[in-house]
Amino acid sequence: MASKCIIFHLSLHSATPQYPKLPSLSPTSLSLAVKPGKFKTKRCAILTPRASSSSSGRFSIGKRLDEFDPHPKLTNDDLLPTLPSQRNYHWWRLASHWIGIVVGVPAYYMAGSLVDLGMAWWQGIATVVAANMILLVPLVLTGHPGTKYGISFPVLARSSFGIRGAHVPTSLSALVGCGWYGIESWIGGEAIYLFLPNSIKQSSFSQVLPWLGTSPLEFACFMAFSFAQLAVVWKGMEGIKTFQKYAAPILMVLTSFLLVWAYVKAAGLGHMLTISSRLSTSEFWSLFFPSLTANISFWATIALNIPDFTRFAKTQWDQIIGQAGLPIFMGAFTCVGLAVTSSTQVIFGHVISNPIQLLGQIGGFTTMVLAILGISLATMTTNIAANVVPPANALVNLSPSNFTFRRAAVFTALFCIAFQPWRLLKSSESFIYTWLVGYSALLGPIFGIVLADYYLIRRTKLSLDDLYSLSPDGAYYYSGGFNSAAMIALVIGILPAIPGFLQKVGILSSVSDIFVVIYNNAWFFTSSSAALLYWILASLTIE
Repeated sequence: MASKCIIFHLSLHSATPQYPKLPSLSPTSLSLAVKPGKFKTKRCAILTPRASSSSSGRFSIGKRLDEFDPHPKLTNDDLLPTLPSQRNYHWWRLASHWIGIVVGVPAYYMAGSLVDLGMAWWQGIATVVAANMILLVPLVLTGHPGTKYGISFPVLARSSFGIRGAHVPTSLSALVGCGWYGIESWIGGEAIYLFLPNSIKQSSFSQVLPWLGTSPLEFACFMAFSFAQLAVVWKGMEGIKTFQKYAAPILMVLTSFLLVWAYVKAAGLGHMLTISSRLSTSEFWSLFFPSLTANISFWATIALNIPDFTRFAKTQWDQIIGQAGLPIFMGAFTCVGLAVTSSTQVIFGHVISNPIQLLGQIGGFTTMVLAILGISLATMTTNIAANVVPPANALVNLSPSNFTFRRAAVFTALFCIAFQPWRLLKSSESFIYTWLVGYSALLGPIFGIVLADYYLIRRTKLSLDDLYSLSPDGAYYYSGGFNSAAMIALVIGILPAIPGFLQKVGILSSVSDIFVVIYNNAWFFTSSSAALLYWILASLTIE
């Protein structure tokens, strides 16, 4: 039927690699019907792979599309390569995506947390900016295959970990994403709780339950905000993109209002400049490196899953320029957070580092409305893009026949309860050194393995049809669907960081200094060691 056809279109514009001149192809060799029972579509679409075949030649230009036959267990509408009509992200759309993610309560906390631990104001901001400049490199590198092939991270991971082995890295990333979803939802729930009538907040429901670690009322606010976000997610990626498009400028305006208010009330921002370091030189460097790792880990989940977004970019130039603003946006917003926080000492006589409590302290009906709007938008833009998409795509990849993006998002909202975010946020030290640094040891090796495979082993050439094939002859089937080289590199990459983590959470009383150093630099150590080991093993085993 014409309504179920897919046209295979050769996109040979400046953003794609240049290919040798090909003989002319007849239209009939490029347009044909989809096999019955595979997919349901109501319109004729165009599938545009932006790369030549892999060295195996399995997805060469001019090949009949009926040979691109994705296995139903490996795909659904959410996992297929994006169509040209879906690739509508210009660089400013990706930039607004990052603005929406950066402007949030956790980012507001970052530099303030470092100052709270003893750094000078400029040291805290410099640490945040340096971390984001470092992160920008793997961010752009990981985003490249998303734009080139139109594939999400779970599909990309099949190249390095194997068709079935990809479930391991995507599941680890999804777990961290669920934890972050809980943290952001707890922050949004705090905003709801803050503006409840006092009669409700003073009721028996506001009493803390020891076994739960929080009150039933706060928990109810947390769950309410958690599920309220699903209204945006329910419309899928298009709903998320539209939400970010309009939320970003609103957040910039509200942030500017908060900064102007602090400037006027505190008669300038000079108080921030008086914050000096309380650390000796050796103490500073002991704090700097784990803080650098923590700030890199802050975006590690979305940086790993950035193909989920760059697959919608029009060109590589758009994805690179669109992401280049991250260090600027993050540095500017943490500077605002630190400036406003330091001003509260002058305005109220004591420091208020929590922006939700600050907005409640300012008072007034207009302020309350703006506070609810601002915190809700800031939290939702960050949470939906950074912490819903990765777990949802991982679950869809795990079982495409059972999970749609919507179902996976609902599961994420439920599963985040297990992380008990109210405990993770109990102190700056537990948030930074237990949560952020801890999960960097899990995600670092995945970064290293995926990038080593794509750039050093594959030389950026992938076979699209093999990424969706369960054939034992497929390029990414390896042994039973698992790439042993990637699995070995992942485990060995993580192991050295475990003693330091156990010592940090109190399970071990003391460990060797070398393990402390490894843990404090977990992302750097695990990503580089796993990449090197994988490159060696894969070079010996992959033809």
